[in-house]
Amino acid sequence: MTNTTIGLLFIASYLLGGIPTGYIIGRIKGIDIRKHGSGNPGTANVYRTLGKWPGILTFTVDFLKGFVPAMIAMHYFYIQGSADFSKGHWWIPVTAGALAIAGHIWTVFLSFHGGKGVATAAGVFMALLPLPTAGAFGVFAVAVALTHHISVGSMSAAASLPILCLLLTSEHQRPFTLLALAVCLLLIYTHIANIRRILAGKELSFKHRGEAAGGEEKK
Repeated sequence: MTNTTIGLLFIASYLLGGIPTGYIIGRIKGIDIRKHGSGNPGTANVYRTLGKWPGILTFTVDFLKGFVPAMIAMHYFYIQGSADFSKGHWWIPVTAGALAIAGHIWTVFLSFHGGKGVATAAGVFMALLPLPTAGAFGVFAVAVALTHHISVGSMSAAASLPILCLLLTSEHQRPFTLLALAVCLLLIYTHIANIRRILAGKELSFKHRGEAAGGEEKK
């Protein structure tokens, strides 16, 4: 591996993460998703505004935007326990994953205003730490079932991931756990508007569909 190939991986990670899936799907359907519902081009708003299958497609593509670069980095640019920063060090998959998430949240394709990063982060960690991530998906499902709020499920999963990483990873995987903690804090930050609406009792559940979401505060 060379510095050039590592640099290309990082650039590709950011650009792939930045593909505005929800916005593109909205345009195909004839709308600008940023002008509907919460105004956020992520899975939850696409689901509420356009329906189940556009929402599922948005999540799947956004998930893959994180999974693919992180998995490539793990497979070709990582050697467990390596201390050589030019050969297989943990910083390469960590940076690739972080750039994919950053690309989604601050996408160059939409003037640096993207989604909240949940699905892309899930893809990154499924590549880096599949077992803790599977556990976080379980936490997400339980939280959504109990509250009917995707935002609560997302924040609960984000908060549980660093804990699950500490419980279920080896010493060599600790840098990935630190990334999980950093991403947890970032995702809580991107959900500040949701937290405000939850506290005010104004957060819409995932059962609200179509233009019913039109009165939701822009994220």
